[in-house]
Amino acid sequence: MTTATATTVLDYTSDSYKDAYSRINAIVIEGEREAHDNYLQLGKLLPQHTDELVRLAKMEARHKKGFEACGRNLSVTPNMEFAQAFFAQLHGNFQAAAAEGKIATCLLIQALIIECFAIAAYNIYIPMADPFARKITEGVVKDEYTHLNFGEVWLKANFATVKAELEQANRDNLPIVWKMLNAVEADAKVLGMEKDALVEDFMIQYSGALENIGFTTREIMKMSVYGLTAA
Repeated sequence: MTTATATTVLDYTSDSYKDAYSRINAIVIEGEREAHDNYLQLGKLLPQHTDELVRLAKMEARHKKGFEACGRNLSVTPNMEFAQAFFAQLHGNFQAAAAEGKIATCLLIQALIIECFAIAAYNIYIPMADPFARKITEGVVKDEYTHLNFGEVWLKANFATVKAELEQANRDNLPIVWKMLNAVEADAKVLGMEKDALVEDFMIQYSGALENIGFTTREIMKMSVYGLTAA
């Protein structure tokens, strides 16, 4: 893993750092924006949980504002066009699943894959961040575990009926995460974040979530292969 000592050699004011940050910052802003919209959409699919999902959506909206402030603090304009393209496949898959009423697929994409991706990225980023962004990100990552927990609890309660759907959703969506990691590898490295550390943390978070839902270790290993084949 990347060590925190490397923060001493990062120049947050350099052109190269700001250029990379314009894309990374945009990704987290767009990710939080889409999460807000996704949780509101899930609230319509799960009317008995609407209040809780609206609460989660509002948290994501606050996160978005926090990350926008991080960009302003470094005088960086986020490249939102890049970020929208970055999330396009997962976004499209979520929308298609929502239209078909596939709640388990929606939860796997948003509450598991995207939240685990965010948690991993934030965990690796925090030791490398500028002081302002570090404080913001530390607050955000605590909230993301709440979102992950919602997905785990619902999927565990309905595991017997949605297991096959989850396996297919994993097959369809996990390879996209590796493409996303590859797309951002160079920029992340400029910010002091190594791809191997991001992959490791993501798989720890994601595998743990799958285990909490009810998958066996053997099943989780099999499901993980779908991501690795796209690496």
